[in-house]
Amino acid sequence: MYIIKVKGIAKIPDYVQLRDEKFTLLAYFRVSRPDKSLDKLGFGDKLDYIMNIINDLPFGQVTKLDI
Repeated sequence: MYIIKVKGIAKIPDYVQLRDEKFTLLAYFRVSRPDKSLDKLGFGDKLDYIMNIINDLPFGQVTKLDI
């Protein structure tokens, strides 16, 4: 799975994209509200781990996430 952190502009908040190995979009959620999206994907128990990676990730960088 891959993570991309997207910088928001003005009133648009920062977002995160989760993509699979074929780069198909799995989830698209606000950095401040990841709960429902991660629960839907079955990663609710790994919320803290994923959010630590997201918080340290620079905007626009694609990062591979091994879960």
